[in-house]
Amino acid sequence: MIMKKFGELKKSVNNISLKTLTSNLRQMETSDIIQMYAEVPPKVEYDLGLSLKPVLDSMVKWGENYRTIKN
Repeated sequence: MIMKKFGELKKSVNNISLKTLTSNLRQMETSDIIQMYAEVPPKVEYDLGLSLKPVLDSMVKWGENYRTIKN
């Protein structure tokens, strides 16, 4: 189980607004991809969402390769 506080998560995602991050987290929570806790500061738990990591890593790699080819 991986848990991050909201501030840690915000720092790990480049150039995202608080509104966008909050909206995306709420959508993922509704889909049971993550679980958020009503604490101060809020925590987010990624059990099911962690299974998406290999897919997202592949997408990042593809994007980096595309950017290299494009430039």
